[in-house]
Amino acid sequence: MIVNKKAACILALRERILSTELEPGADLDELSLCETYGVSRTPLREVLQRLSGEGLIQLEENRGAKVASMDVRVMRTFFQTAPLVYANISALAAENWTGPQLDTLKQTQSAFAVAMRRGEASEAALLNHRFHAEIGLMADNAYLIASLNRLLIDHTRMSQTFYRPTSEADRDRVRLAIEQHDAMIAAFERRETALSMDLALQHWDLSRDQLERFVRPDPLPLDVHSLEARRHAV
Repeated sequence: MIVNKKAACILALRERILSTELEPGADLDELSLCETYGVSRTPLREVLQRLSGEGLIQLEENRGAKVASMDVRVMRTFFQTAPLVYANISALAAENWTGPQLDTLKQTQSAFAVAMRRGEASEAALLNHRFHAEIGLMADNAYLIASLNRLLIDHTRMSQTFYRPTSEADRDRVRLAIEQHDAMIAAFERRETALSMDLALQHWDLSRDQLERFVRPDPLPLDVHSLEARRHAV
């Protein structure tokens, strides 16, 4: 029973972090988590160690656990690294995939498309995360998979806004994302490494602007007349 509760706790916390229900940098209260998931302190700390190893949380001596932050330094490294990793992962996936892996990828893509059509933003983000993680497994490169899995944590957290389109242009980007997934699968099937790499970069470019808005949101509206009046106030 303890093992099952630990597994459920890991799954739940992972999803809450990826969906940003637990915000980047948020402190984690161990007592509250124990009560929520019905585990004692020892198995909870094993859960936190596991999630720390995945890069989802940070453990600090004498300060407890907190959700992995997304500060300027982290984001700068993310935007520098992501396209390189995604492109090379896709090229290797085209070379190394197995039949069962490609079948799993197609099933995930089907579920992703359904979630998008239903407007289930958090579910779509998690399925997109799974889609790209499965491409990592297809690539079969331990060094790149480790980098990919860490990138996907922050990519998924930032992409929550991408899957909540507020304009027709946003909805067009979402539809294109689904089409690009399908094109990537087709390129993998034909083992076209160069095309797979190119499609991965196109897919990155599609979401990059939205991800950057997470880091640099639109400025607050500025009331120039109000400021001018204030400047001349006695």
